[in-house]
Amino acid sequence: MAVNYSAKEEADGHPSGGVGVPGGAAVGGGGAGKTRKPDNTAFKQQRLPAWQPILTAGTVLPAFFIIGLIFIPIGIGIFVTSNNIREYEIDYTGTDPSSPCFKCLNVSWDSTPPCTCTINFTLEHSFESNVFMYYGLSNFYQNHRRYVKSRDDSQLNGDNSSLLNPSKECEPYRTNEDKPIAPCGAIANSMFNDTLELYRIDNDTRIPITLIKKGIAWWTDKNVKFRNPTGDGNNLTALFQGTTKPVNWPKPVYMLDSEPDNNGFINEDFIVWMRTAALPTFRKLYRLIERKDNMQPTLQAGKYSLDIAYNYPVHSFDGRKRMILSTISWMGGKNPFLGIAYITVGSICFFLGVVLLIIHHKYGNRNTSADIPN
Repeated sequence: MAVNYSAKEEADGHPSGGVGVPGGAAVGGGGAGKTRKPDNTAFKQQRLPAWQPILTAGTVLPAFFIIGLIFIPIGIGIFVTSNNIREYEIDYTGTDPSSPCFKCLNVSWDSTPPCTCTINFTLEHSFESNVFMYYGLSNFYQNHRRYVKSRDDSQLNGDNSSLLNPSKECEPYRTNEDKPIAPCGAIANSMFNDTLELYRIDNDTRIPITLIKKGIAWWTDKNVKFRNPTGDGNNLTALFQGTTKPVNWPKPVYMLDSEPDNNGFINEDFIVWMRTAALPTFRKLYRLIERKDNMQPTLQAGKYSLDIAYNYPVHSFDGRKRMILSTISWMGGKNPFLGIAYITVGSICFFLGVVLLIIHHKYGNRNTSADIPN
């Protein structure tokens, strides 16, 4: 059967009888057709205000010179400050047969009694302000994925249920002899346990240097992240009843220190170790040496000796052990890299500014328009 419709209807794209339209919805019976046209908003119609910088020699060249003139003095200041920091380092691994600690090179975790050695050294310059004593390890990968995950933060936060039922992430250091390990995991099991004592030698007399063991951990770690189990805080033996020590530890966690506020999970040496390092060569704060007399340096120039209870084996994985004495400044410890980086970036920007200025001065005013032949 033939269908007749007007030319206007043909131009509109649909007959008046209600046949489907290209937009998708049927038109007929007075219904309004749907449309795919975006809403008339600034965002959908792309009428939002915009700003596009126009890079010219007048804007780019001053930026290069300003960056150079700012970064170079900052870099020089940081570099000089870093060089003014006193630092002295002793490697006591004992790989050299002439080292006093060579006899302790192949020590094991359970050596009884512990191997001891003494290293004599001389400070050429005095350490004026407070001195920080660090221990350093090399070729020790605390950033390994399984190593980093091998801990139970709920247990370390004092949760009693996690104390007796540690997380499976701690395997294979979760239980020992059918008892839960506290603290569990590979990080705690490998805790650094060398003992370092410092003496000043004055007329062949050894004078002990007071080493402060508190205040070395982050405040948030000491007061928020680490907690002993709830209960009688004065009887840690009862709080940790039913647990056992990590495999490589010589004594349980509640015997790390004689002072109750520095024992158990809140022991600061333990807390410092549990904050894993990002690189295989690292240092961790061990002790503080506070300045007592403003008229006298903290450590005078002269002869000293370091007594070491060598308990931590590193020779099996070709590791190294160090003791570092260092002062600090407003920017922290000794770190010349930051100053060198500022100086390098500032110098490159200033040099590029000069080169681009010469190029602009030589070629910028030249008429680049092409001659149009008649």
